[in-house]
Amino acid sequence: MTDLQTTFETAVAGLDAQQLRRQRRVVSPLGGGRLEADGHPRLAFANNDYLGLAQHPALIEAAQRGAARWGVGATASPTLGGHSPAHEALEQALARFVGLPRALYFYAGYAANAGVLPALVERGDALIADALNHACLIDGARLSRAELHVVPHNDLAALEAALVATQGARRRLVAADAVFSMDGDLAPLPEMLALCERHDAWLYVDDAHGFGVLGKGGRGSLSHWGLDPARLPSRLIYMATLGKAAGVAGAFVAGAPALIEWLMHKARSFFFATGAPAMVAEALLASLVVIEAEEWRRERLLALRGQLAAGLAGLPWAAPPSACAIQPLILGDNATALAVMAALDAEGLWVPAIRPPTVPEGTARLRISLSAAHSPADVARLCEALHRTARAMQA
Repeated sequence: MTDLQTTFETAVAGLDAQQLRRQRRVVSPLGGGRLEADGHPRLAFANNDYLGLAQHPALIEAAQRGAARWGVGATASPTLGGHSPAHEALEQALARFVGLPRALYFYAGYAANAGVLPALVERGDALIADALNHACLIDGARLSRAELHVVPHNDLAALEAALVATQGARRRLVAADAVFSMDGDLAPLPEMLALCERHDAWLYVDDAHGFGVLGKGGRGSLSHWGLDPARLPSRLIYMATLGKAAGVAGAFVAGAPALIEWLMHKARSFFFATGAPAMVAEALLASLVVIEAEEWRRERLLALRGQLAAGLAGLPWAAPPSACAIQPLILGDNATALAVMAALDAEGLWVPAIRPPTVPEGTARLRISLSAAHSPADVARLCEALHRTARAMQA
């Protein structure tokens, strides 16, 4: 074996050769969809702060009050003293917000999916997953050791065929994102739920990018599709993250009371991890109030999304229709994606190039992320810069 430095210098050089190396930037928020990156101001279409709440005064004030009351650390796992009155109030508020009986709060969305799926199914069970599921759903599926069946993206016929093929399994779980993070399209949840009911399977929904953005009062994808919460606990497990539209951190899983009790005992990423600070829970309680009350934020997102779709017309790259705040611009190869990103960066715009393994080979793209903090002038500036870049690259 060679030494560590030599081994990984070679490995990193391999990333460079494939144009897959990522670079971190030191970022400070400036407000209004803007930030300072490595000392330079940028208009950013790069984060998941869809409602512009991460800098909201009410959330900041709640976090400050929480820090003064509870301190800055939970100091223990939730089952060993890390579950404060603020956490309890948050779980109850989250359950009410999405209309399900009970909720369990996790310190991170990745931890929730990585811990919950193995607590639901194991060897002898079957787990059916959409081909474009997020990495944390993929990792949770692998950790479960259930027999894994990957079906083509949003293919209901393939999903039903997999349900039929796995009817001998002890338990069957279908897992999918509600909103796909790199494509901006929606899973057909009503049809998926109907198939699970017909074939006696459970449905696990990751609503990371729908919560706060879709549905009445921002209640997420279940509300968007008009699914009745009263009918769901017997068949559906609902998960959403709170570091995106909610503007803070963490995630929660909601569903039947006994299910949540089981997860509290069996999701290893819950009971073996120190809980999130109570001040985070206080900020999230404030966030739920703002999400429901400030409907103008979702209205602005809807208007900006329409403006962006119109502004991307005529570009030589594909811009698939999006139903949310995420708009992919498919560029194909890694070099083109990096070149377009660099051209925009030179104009003071930060739009990240997304490359494999985050997306399939040959589908490198820009992931344009809209926020209620953006203005129509911001979107117009982005579209104009993209058209200038396209003309320059075709010249």
